[in-house]
Amino acid sequence: MFQTSVGMRPRDRTYSEPMTSTMQDVALVGGPVVCVGALDFDRTDTGITPRRLPHWTRSQVPDLFMHSMISMGSGVRLSFATDSDVVELDVLVTGFRLADGPSRAPVFQLRGPGVPIQTVPAPSYNCFVIDMSNPNDVGYEAGDATTIRFEGLGGDWTSIEIWLPHGSSTELRAMRISDDAGARPAEPTGKRRWLHYGSSISHCMEAETPLEVWPAIAADLGGVELFSLGLAGQCQLDQFVARTIRDLPVDVISLKLGINTVNGDAMRERAFIPAVHGLLDTIRDGHPDTPTLVVSPIFCPSAELQPGPTLMSADGGFDTVPGMESIRSGCLTLVRIRELLEQIVTIRREVGDANLHYLDGLQLFGADDAADLPDRLHPNNDGYARMGHRFAACAFGEGAPLAG
Repeated sequence: MFQTSVGMRPRDRTYSEPMTSTMQDVALVGGPVVCVGALDFDRTDTGITPRRLPHWTRSQVPDLFMHSMISMGSGVRLSFATDSDVVELDVLVTGFRLADGPSRAPVFQLRGPGVPIQTVPAPSYNCFVIDMSNPNDVGYEAGDATTIRFEGLGGDWTSIEIWLPHGSSTELRAMRISDDAGARPAEPTGKRRWLHYGSSISHCMEAETPLEVWPAIAADLGGVELFSLGLAGQCQLDQFVARTIRDLPVDVISLKLGINTVNGDAMRERAFIPAVHGLLDTIRDGHPDTPTLVVSPIFCPSAELQPGPTLMSADGGFDTVPGMESIRSGCLTLVRIRELLEQIVTIRREVGDANLHYLDGLQLFGADDAADLPDRLHPNNDGYARMGHRFAACAFGEGAPLAG
């Protein structure tokens, strides 16, 4: 399914804030709310946390890091219709920060037709603290469950979306609306469904708000409904991801491949070429004719001509470390990955896959954009905004590969 019904019952409120007497619980079991962009949930006694891969993949996910990326809410939103002027959402949010980096509160955003976007930071949240000089030394700062409140919605029936924090996991505990209001499923958008698979540069944890991740910007400009598999550090051509994409009812697909392969020094050329073919073969088993765009990596200065791995430096930036040239035959650089991806797409088009297309990632973010690459790997908010606008033009514009 492209979206999953939220599977929990409203629970007794246990927070320090008093319950507002003019509010009522929304029936979430079999009720009006759907969780768009999630395919599974982690379940506890107190609530549920959306996950962006289906349940059957759990046994194949290789490590805790990937599990945590799957449970982060990039592109995930709650969708329903209401005539309530106020909506409250009880949550427990868990994020992370670097030991020497700033702490930034996770953000929720509400939007809907005729409703101005509202942005509400979580006043309290759990936080894992990671020391990149010793990644095994992970600290923890405990937070509290909290209530996110949106108000001034107008009181007229409208479909709304509540976008969850893109760089955090969110345990959903309860939702409330005004006593004199109702809730029902949102009207279908009628938009084409776009699935995007990529790395941290598609996950966009550096973006300031959920609606400023570049795939969300591109989806709005392109008039499509986003399902994001932007998984920081985890775009490794995994077959369980390929099978997930194969089985989802989507109308257009984009695959932004290659940067994690270099960052992790995960493959050499001999393994990379058939792995990309295997990813595409599996997807084509379920989507033989679906327009699909293969996107190569954006600019990353240290990895353009230097094979990985890419590690965090003392100044908090990322650099690709030199290796022993005598044992690096077939190691991959970004320049070589762009060449290989274009060749793979060309070969497959020549044997009949006319709906497969290639986009050079440098068209989205190139060397001239490097000022918006503060850690030398990930764009900042301005860089992501530019990527969203450029992708919308390159992919969804008139005559583009994913245009309607």
